[in-house]
This record gives sequence, C-alpha cells and structure tokens, in this order.
Amino acid sequence: MSTKIRPSGLINMLVIMVLSIAMLIPLAVPAAAVDKDQATQLVEKAKFTLENMMNDDKMGPFRDLVKKAQGVFIVPQLLKGAFIVGASGGSGVFLTRDEKTGEWIGPAFYTIGGASFGLQIGGEASEVILLIMTDRGVTSMLGSSFKLGADVGIAAGPVGMGASAATANLSADILSFSRSKGLYGGISLEGAVVATRGDWNEAYYGKRVTPQDIFVRRDVTNQQAMGLIEAVEKAVCC
Repeated sequence: MSTKIRPSGLINMLVIMVLSIAMLIPLAVPAAAVDKDQATQLVEKAKFTLENMMNDDKMGPFRDLVKKAQGVFIVPQLLKGAFIVGASGGSGVFLTRDEKTGEWIGPAFYTIGGASFGLQIGGEASEVILLIMTDRGVTSMLGSSFKLGADVGIAAGPVGMGASAATANLSADILSFSRSKGLYGGISLEGAVVATRGDWNEAYYGKRVTPQDIFVRRDVTNQQAMGLIEAVEKAVCC
C-alpha cells in the first residue's frame, strides 16, 4: 500500500533539504579574503547609486529627505532570490554627519541580509539607500549588528512622481528607498540584520578598525573616499 505525501509535508521536506545544504556550504567552500580593490570598487558603486537616485525624476522625496538625514547607508546591489526559502543580502557603506562641524565622515562597511520562508521562485536585484534620520539610528550603526524593525524603526520612504516628503513617516529611525528594474520602494527590509564587515574595513583602511574608530575617534581616513563624500555633501546641500 503506497503512502501519499501531502503538499505541506513535501514543502517541509524541501525546506529541510535546502537548509541542510546551506549549512554545509560554508564548510565545503573556504571564505575568500577581501582585498582593498574590492572595497574601493564598492565605494565607487555606492557613489554611482547615490547619483542615480538623485537624478531620478521619481525620487523627489528622497532628494528632500536626504538633506535632513544624519547618516546614509548605501547598498549598490541588494540581491533577493530563492526557491522555497527566500533570502536577501548585500554589502554597503555608511557615512554620517559630524554634529558639530556638519562634515561627512566615513565610509564604514556593512552587510545587510534577511531570510523568509514561503513559496518564492525568481530573483531581484535592487539599489537601496537607507536614510538614518535619528540619533538612535546612528547609534545602532556604530554597534556590531542590529535588526531593522526590532532594534530600530524602519519605514519605506515615499516615491513616485506625485509623492511628497511630507508623507514620510518621520517618526521612524530609518527611511528606506530602493530601485529595481524600474520599480520603486518595492522591497521590504523589516527584520533584516545589518552587521559590520570588519574584514572590509580592515582592507580599506590598512588595519583593523571598528565603526567607533572611524566615526567617533576618527583614527583613519582614506583619500579614495573623497568622491563619495563629495557626492553626499552635494546631495544634502543642493
């Protein structure tokens, strides 16, 4: 007598199989060491991403709100794609404004990622910029990791030709803006984890540093970041 497997049972089996394979991959494939060129390229891509959003006709609210931001976290490519198990992730750079001088400092390198379960087939790549609007948001970025929506409040920023900055949820610590193949603001970052990338920071600055070293003590700088810093300064002043 044959045994029928219910659809729900089949899905559970597939989820277990995918998770088991995912757990084995780090053991089988050694992590590749990042070099300074990779970090430098990410900084350059972040500059282009910011300029793309600033020049986009549908990003009027972004142009208004970035002037009020205390920090910006730019992710040139956030990948989202899965079969059965959904996952998203990417690397980005963070800069913040000095409260006393108004000078922009950085960058520091971070990763952002999350996971969700459900029937998902397909992929998506988005340009994402998080505007850090509050002291609480900046303080979270200075730590080793935090969860969006749990440790800090996050809301999608308004986008579109008829959108206005006045409709933004200004009580949120962070406002998110994204572009993906002509779509705007369509990615949810609720529950995603942001964590520092110590190896990238070390590669870029030539020694092991923390966000505190970069933003508070200001122990390190990199002249190759001037293009990105100037792009941020232009965005917030004009």
